[in-house]
Amino acid sequence: MSDITLILLGAGNSTRFKSEVKKQWLYSGDIPLWLSVAERFGAMELFAKIIIVSSAEDIGLMKHYADYTYVQGGETRQASLKNGLEDVTTEYVLVSDIARCCVPEAMIRRILDARKEASCIVPVLPVTDTLYLAQTPLDREQVRIIQTPQLSVTKTLKEALQTDHVFTDDSSAVASMGEKVYFVEGAHEAHKLTTIDDLKKLPCIKAPSKRTLTGFGLDIHPFEERKPMVLCGVQIDVDYGFKAHSDGDVAIHALIDALLGAAGMGDIGELYPDTDESYAGADSTRLLSDTVRKIRTHGFDIGNVDMTILAQAPRLLPYKEKMKHSIASLLGIRPHLVNIKATTAEKLGFVGRKEGVTVHAVANLTYHNWKEK
Repeated sequence: MSDITLILLGAGNSTRFKSEVKKQWLYSGDIPLWLSVAERFGAMELFAKIIIVSSAEDIGLMKHYADYTYVQGGETRQASLKNGLEDVTTEYVLVSDIARCCVPEAMIRRILDARKEASCIVPVLPVTDTLYLAQTPLDREQVRIIQTPQLSVTKTLKEALQTDHVFTDDSSAVASMGEKVYFVEGAHEAHKLTTIDDLKKLPCIKAPSKRTLTGFGLDIHPFEERKPMVLCGVQIDVDYGFKAHSDGDVAIHALIDALLGAAGMGDIGELYPDTDESYAGADSTRLLSDTVRKIRTHGFDIGNVDMTILAQAPRLLPYKEKMKHSIASLLGIRPHLVNIKATTAEKLGFVGRKEGVTVHAVANLTYHNWKEK
């Protein structure tokens, strides 16, 4: 049994990355970057447990992908690390950043092989450029570029972080206690993904798959008297609406489920439960806008959508064009990529008896192609 736990930190908000997509959710082939990194480490079979530290929203989605130990991060890297350490019981802990995407196995083994040498083992690179501190030149032979991952004695690192002082890495915290830090050779391949341009320096990240992902959504709502009716975010001129916890926009609800289905993100009831009073009477366009945000920030582009509204009443033909443009605007796609069909139920069933409306929706997504940006 291994005496080392791996912590992968990825709770940051990628502000320096300058992209709508969070960098940990860029796709490499058919999997997001965070999972590619976790699987690379896991394939080495060196760790008793792998802990992934991320945001609450991301963890909710990550659980659909793989069975790791997930821990909610904090406001800073140090706070996130402290949260992750609470789940570590092994003698040693290796801490890396998901943004270190291409760490070679040989570098990992150099770090682990040296674990008896000090309380913290750190990969370093030499400096090849001339350095100044303010107006004073430095001896570059005495300077090192510090990388991650770093291996620490778990007990020592936990103790070192019991302070309000903010450290830039694990070795700084361990060194602050007077403990020994030992350097091993790093690797240029372990470059950190910080900006879009860094992607060119990380050959282990593959182009995203060209796969099209399709989702299907279905929703049904009965009518309710003396309530406004909204479909696709468009007010319908009748004196009845839909019985629902929110505003009852049955078309948008079906569309949200189709989008979530294509992205593998669950369903509308999981994200916006009707047991949550904050969604009572909610504007469904706001829910759709939030769904689109989740879709885009987690690595997907919206291709097209197709919706069929089954309604004996009201008559929807006069509203179809407005509905199309409303949905296109909410999705951030061109109107020709939104198709809305309206049909009756030929007077059959509850729809035919004018008791309610059913909507079917299909949505197609692709992985965001960061290679073409």
